[in-house]
Amino acid sequence: MHAPSAPAVQITLGVGDPARLIAIDRGQPIDVATFHAHVRGVAALLPHGQHAVNLCENRYRFIVALCAVALRGQITLLPPSRAPAVVAEAMARHADSWALGDEAIEQAPARYLRLPETLPMADGPVPQVPQDALAVIGFTSGSTGQPKPYPKTWASFSTSNQQNLRALASLWAGQVPSVVATVPPQHMYGMELSVVMPLLSEVAIDGGRPFFPGDVAQALAQVPAPRLLVTTPVHLRALVDSGVQLPPLTAMVSATAPLSQELAQAAEARFAAPVMEMFGSTETCIFAHRRTAIDTHWTPLPSVRVIPQPDGSLVQAAHLPQPVPLADLMEVEPDGRFRVRGRQADMLEIAGKRASVGDLTRRLLAIPGVRDGVMVQLEQADDVGVRRIAALVVAPELDEAAILAALRQGVDPVFLPRRIRFLGALPRAETGKLPRADVLKLLDA
Repeated sequence: MHAPSAPAVQITLGVGDPARLIAIDRGQPIDVATFHAHVRGVAALLPHGQHAVNLCENRYRFIVALCAVALRGQITLLPPSRAPAVVAEAMARHADSWALGDEAIEQAPARYLRLPETLPMADGPVPQVPQDALAVIGFTSGSTGQPKPYPKTWASFSTSNQQNLRALASLWAGQVPSVVATVPPQHMYGMELSVVMPLLSEVAIDGGRPFFPGDVAQALAQVPAPRLLVTTPVHLRALVDSGVQLPPLTAMVSATAPLSQELAQAAEARFAAPVMEMFGSTETCIFAHRRTAIDTHWTPLPSVRVIPQPDGSLVQAAHLPQPVPLADLMEVEPDGRFRVRGRQADMLEIAGKRASVGDLTRRLLAIPGVRDGVMVQLEQADDVGVRRIAALVVAPELDEAAILAALRQGVDPVFLPRRIRFLGALPRAETGKLPRADVLKLLDA
């Protein structure tokens, strides 16, 4: 006779008391009981399939759709972009795929379900899923090649969420925080802090995705304190420069691109709240943090260990099934804290001298009057066989001579940009990332 197998451990989607506030959507408070009813109602609408691409723009509807898909035993795909060709490619690579969203799409996928304006509600048990079930398949940005898929289980999200809370929870001192996020929920950073955190812990979320500084201020004003702003360096710069007044914040969190110490200090002075920078990737999720205004070293989250390698680093963590290699070159201290020295692919060597593209870009952005910018090494070599440096710059009040004069204060002449193009704005993705291919295209235009 065989002993009966133990029942699979279940994870509740939307934890806490049924009366707990889980979201504020379009100014309306939504409790856990209502959220559960929405999840059950939407799940009843969904078609059969194995994989679903979640294209919802509204964050609350994204969360409802994510949980409804999971309740049906399906897996959510998170392509690196919502461009029709990228979505189509992800669907073609995964069997029995379809897509859903909350807006009419001009070039909609072949199997596309648009959620109704009023979300349906249904009675039933509290939504739960097996902890070992796949929740999502995230994809790398593809900036260095073909986007690669990285599956995430609900158990791994639960573990990483507890680590994130241990890094952040002291900021709200036992109260229930409200999160307003400018980063899309489809991005892994947005997924962790604005989707998983309100689902698996007692945190409330703003249902929208404010973009302009005035929209961010309005969204923050509609949620109860303590308020946590989850954003990017690009949005943080826009907020600092705009002059907008924000309601009192408990903290700001930044990721997706390096945050300069100068910008972190300016944001803290402007909004009287600490800025916590998070380090992570699609492959690893968040694994370290620092208060960039005062810290140069990163502190790993609990259970995380960073191991230097000749061509990058390895990240070990409780939420990862095996160590994950990264291209970032780390300098690790005996206590486990580390500094990032750049990526092997970003390291430059010209005339026997070394520098990194990341450090050159940081120095460019530190110039007073530079609103945005990036340094890049050109693909083609010059007449003497050297691949020179070029720059895209947003600086309406400066010219090329002023930029070069400021850079000369801290940059070796061999790394000064030989080509500078001024633009009104850089072609950043909605997460703030700047694809190298787009930069080179603009420099060649």
